[in-house]
Amino acid sequence: MPSAKTLNAANLETLGAPQLAALLMVISKGNAPAQRRLRLALAGNAGAADAARAVLKRLTSIAGGKTRLGWQKIKPFVADLTAQREAILELIAPADPREAFDLLWRLVGCGQGVLGRSDDGSGHLIEAFHAAVRDLGPLAERAGVGPEELATLAVRVLSSDTHGIWDDLIPTLAPCLGRSGLSAIKAQMLEWQSEPGAASASAGETRSRYRRRVVTRVLLQIADALGDVDDYIAQIDVATRRTAPVAAAIARRLLDAGRAEDAWLAVEAVEVKQRTQAPAEWGDIRLELLEALNRQDEAQAFRWQLFRSTLAASQLRAYLRKLPDFDDFDAEQQALTHASKFADTHQALAFLIAWPDLRRASELVLGRFQTLNGEEHEALTAAADALDDRYPLAATVLRRCTIVFTLRMTRTVRFKHAARQLEACRHAAARVTEFGKFANHAEFERMLRASYGRKAGFWQEIAKLGSAG
Repeated sequence: MPSAKTLNAANLETLGAPQLAALLMVISKGNAPAQRRLRLALAGNAGAADAARAVLKRLTSIAGGKTRLGWQKIKPFVADLTAQREAILELIAPADPREAFDLLWRLVGCGQGVLGRSDDGSGHLIEAFHAAVRDLGPLAERAGVGPEELATLAVRVLSSDTHGIWDDLIPTLAPCLGRSGLSAIKAQMLEWQSEPGAASASAGETRSRYRRRVVTRVLLQIADALGDVDDYIAQIDVATRRTAPVAAAIARRLLDAGRAEDAWLAVEAVEVKQRTQAPAEWGDIRLELLEALNRQDEAQAFRWQLFRSTLAASQLRAYLRKLPDFDDFDAEQQALTHASKFADTHQALAFLIAWPDLRRASELVLGRFQTLNGEEHEALTAAADALDDRYPLAATVLRRCTIVFTLRMTRTVRFKHAARQLEACRHAAARVTEFGKFANHAEFERMLRASYGRKAGFWQEIAKLGSAG
């Protein structure tokens, strides 16, 4: 049972309203986002109309903002947008869904200006707007917004969106738009595409290319919404249909429409030289089609081919499950031998650890340690943890790789992690019966001190671990 001192909602309720109010005043002092959140809650407590006025005031301020949003301001700004969106959906929509719809549309409309003055390298900011767009469909249905009005609104924003803020608009509004609304958008977008000077192009694009890209995406979404596979295909030029990702998308839609033979032709249109680099989606739909067309032997051969080229464990398991009794063991051993010799050492190691075949994983590490990349510290540390109990030397080699890379490249943020890895090597040394071609632990530490003795931050972390022990 949780302690009465644990910080959770139930325990905070026991403090009572007066004490909680006093704490909130202290915590929110000097914290503008927290104060806005509290004012919004108070407005909502006074009623939907007051909440709507508070949200409108904040959205007006956001829309008129000119200050550059650096990366350090993104997180609080996203929290503010989320608070406004939640207030619209939770405080205003139950009483006045139409007002809520208008406010949410206005919130998304702020995105063009906001993204234009921000550094959104993380993608969190645009995702906050995308989340609001996805809420527009259900809210439009509750508000009873008609298809004609929705179509007019949609065309207006889709034809001026240079940041991709409204990318999910058609899918979310489709149930409310219906065939008439979707057809209206299609006609208007095609008309806009042919107009001279409709909207500014995004950086690096000509105006006509920008319009063509936007219109193609919208028409593809409309075709999906109407379940019109042929119209979906018609929007894509013949050369693009032969690329693996697009062929997979087309084939998926054709198979879902019960047109397996047509789907097979779409998948097979991909050039042979592209297939080795094809995304997993292409291989998955090709397998589904072979099964649907009752071409079981070809499906098995393709599973094996996919495994050999990608080391996808899911493909190997599916392949083994379909083999006759007693054949699966020999096939598994053949697969594991292939994995041990796979060109990409890291991919091979990840497969052998996950399968698991720790003996082969250990042999791989000891035999190909020179090809390990210490920058992959998370994957190598996870593999070392898996090997540590039964194969301490292989685990040690992996840990040493991450340590040396961290110190050689002076990755100071990883010094603490590297120190812990060195401590783990110390503990493992007593369980290593023979170091062979590798230096023993004492020799390895001497080498580190000789080569990286000036990395003071690292040795300070080592000293901390020593004093803690």
